[in-house]
Amino acid sequence: MNDEPQMILIAGPYRSGTDGDPSAMAANLVRLEAAAWPVFAAGHIPMIGEWVALPVLRAAGARPTDPLADEVLYPAAERLLARCDAVLRLPGDSAGADQDVAIARRRGLPVYHDVAEIPRREAQVSA
Repeated sequence: MNDEPQMILIAGPYRSGTDGDPSAMAANLVRLEAAAWPVFAAGHIPMIGEWVALPVLRAAGARPTDPLADEVLYPAAERLLARCDAVLRLPGDSAGADQDVAIARRRGLPVYHDVAEIPRREAQVSA
């Protein structure tokens, strides 16, 4: 691996299994975000599709449970994967995360299932 930081999409359940319950979706987002620190600590750039999609939905006057969400959440992740270098797939049933993994594999990107699998970068000294 070259020593450039990878942008790693963290994929896992967000809406799946929540029956549209906002508190359950918020808990899932907290779980996704909990993986951001280990990715960053390994020297990489964590990315979560909802960090892009949720503000887009709010700007459109929609919520994650509105019909427009399918036209934003999945495409946002797919567009991000055009720029990402890898995927970290967290446990749990999620059609969207499974789709992210399938896209990553088609593009030849690594798919990690545990943060321990992510290669650590050497500490960089800023000039």
